Amino acid sequence: MDTTPSLSSRFNAFELWLCVVLNQLRARPIVFFFTAVSKLGDGWFWLGLTAYFIGAGHGVVAAHMIALGAVSYVLYKYLKRTTARPRPADANPDRIAQLTAALDLHSFPSGHTLHAVAFSIVIVAYLPEFFWLVVPFTVLVALSRLVLGLHYPSDVVAGILIGAGLAFPSLLFLR
Repeated sequence: MDTTPSLSSRFNAFELWLCVVLNQLRARPIVFFFTAVSKLGDGWFWLGLTAYFIGAGHGVVAAHMIALGAVSYVLYKYLKRTTARPRPADANPDRIAQLTAALDLHSFPSGHTLHAVAFSIVIVAYLPEFFWLVVPFTVLVALSRLVLGLHYPSDVVAGILIGAGLAFPSLLFLR
């Protein structure tokens, strides 16, 4: 009988280890910084940019973001409900601390990351000069979800892939 751990069990062990390592970066300034990034990633940053785009005469960008946001929201809520993956801190309370409140119960996929990636792709496609604002913010949002104990790395990767998978085709149809 083969007692070698399966690929999925090794992946799960690695993913949990990575969650624990990132979650241990919980020095007060780091937690404060990533909590602020996460709160802005709740939608406030993107709403502010949408309002700015409307005021600056970039209504097409704002409308594209609103349409993409609506589709993304419906898909991510459906995935959260159907997969019902527990958050890392809920599944491993002895090893991972949830350092800020979650917006919902489930972990998969990271909606913050999904929306940040989707919006960043759209914004940069229309207004490349915004790259230096939205891409670093998107990276910080994704990282915040891990440091704060809210998501597994695969939740964040799924958010990246789904966000990009929605944004790129939307550029073909809405641009």
